[in-house]
Amino acid sequence: MDCLTELKNNPKFTGVPDEQLLWLVDRSECREYPADALIYKPGDPTDHFLIVLKGHIRFYLIQQGQQQELRVSEDGSLEGVLPFSRMVESVAFWQTIGPTAVLALHRDHFREMIQTQFELTETLVHVMTTRVRETTRQLQQNDKMMALGRMSAGLAHELNNPVSAIVRSSDTLKSHLHNTPQRFKDVMALRVTDEMVDRVSNLLFRKTKGPAEGKRLSLMERSSLEDELLDWFDDNDVADGSELAESLVDFGFTTDDLDTLLVDVAPDNRATVLNWLVNNLVTERLVTDIEEASKRIAILVDAIKSYTHMDRGTGRECIHLREGIDSTLVLLKHKLKEKNIQVEVSIADNLPQIEAFPSELNQIWTNLIDNAIDAMNEGGHLQITGEVDHEFELIRVIDDGSGIPAEHLDHIFDPFYTTKAIGKGTGLGLDIVQGIVRHHNGRIYVNSKPGRTEFKVCLPITS
Repeated sequence: MDCLTELKNNPKFTGVPDEQLLWLVDRSECREYPADALIYKPGDPTDHFLIVLKGHIRFYLIQQGQQQELRVSEDGSLEGVLPFSRMVESVAFWQTIGPTAVLALHRDHFREMIQTQFELTETLVHVMTTRVRETTRQLQQNDKMMALGRMSAGLAHELNNPVSAIVRSSDTLKSHLHNTPQRFKDVMALRVTDEMVDRVSNLLFRKTKGPAEGKRLSLMERSSLEDELLDWFDDNDVADGSELAESLVDFGFTTDDLDTLLVDVAPDNRATVLNWLVNNLVTERLVTDIEEASKRIAILVDAIKSYTHMDRGTGRECIHLREGIDSTLVLLKHKLKEKNIQVEVSIADNLPQIEAFPSELNQIWTNLIDNAIDAMNEGGHLQITGEVDHEFELIRVIDDGSGIPAEHLDHIFDPFYTTKAIGKGTGLGLDIVQGIVRHHNGRIYVNSKPGRTEFKVCLPITS
């Protein structure tokens, strides 16, 4: 392959004198790779500038166990380390698509290039700035999409439980209501006094409107109460008592309640009254279950609306920081539950509103809380505090995880710098956080030691 001719025909080198292209060819080596060859993997040192002469290279990451393609090189593309670049090692996988040939120049020749090959150097620096801008944009987009994916998965998980509860309770209620006409017919056949009707109705409303006392009983207490009710049913010749006892215990009925309720009911009619009573209790319980599940869905919908600020403008708004933090915690609840992490939020109710971009601030809380969850072990403790500090509102996010090693603290806000394992992050989360904080004329600080990492976000009360 005539490398010099290939470079002359490469539009990226338009304006570079032939003698400088010859200088480049003389100091480079031609490398050929078969299809699907892995040129670099994350962590490999990158000491060469590469020009793709033939074939293509695919760049991808493994994030959260999924392959995320960044881009595919085009014909004649310039890859690898470039003059003035801070690239030391690869952050992605480089894999060939089909047989591929590249021209490789070692970085040891860069000093001579910069001093003597001006047009060539200018071309490569322009390529580098364009590549950094495009790569950063792509990685930021990947990070946002992955964050959205985690949020969506968490929201779907949180919605699944109440939705399933509504479907289950609705089906049960539908079947249960088929028995209501017969229960009503049995009761109508009884000869009862107004006093008895009032007594049954009053006790029924008192038990259903108050807290479900049976749900607060321990397993042993519940079992004991069921045994007492079953004994009462045996003593009073009430058949199928075991089917009645569970519902009566749910609403805290005792044998004293049954004695009061059925004091003047004929023994032959007691089962009919109890069946009608339990029928109403079961209906009440199913309706309550549906109500609670529906409220849970409403809370989740409100949280996602607050988090994304749907139905609102996209500019600055006067907001309370607590609202965004609470919404973020709701949407990350599934991750907190997975690791059994206890959350303590201590933010003063009288904190003033600040003027800010709400959706941007929510990215701050998402990144900081998500990172804290990743850093903590099972049963960790997350603390979030808020207070006024002179002309700033100060939010602290504190976790009891393993901490950030001292040698990494000065670099954690650098783009592409990450202390997470390969594939767990791109190193852009905290860089984005810092950019948003600066956009709001604020400051962010971090202190860390094993067992305590604290991020402090200072946002001006008046921007």
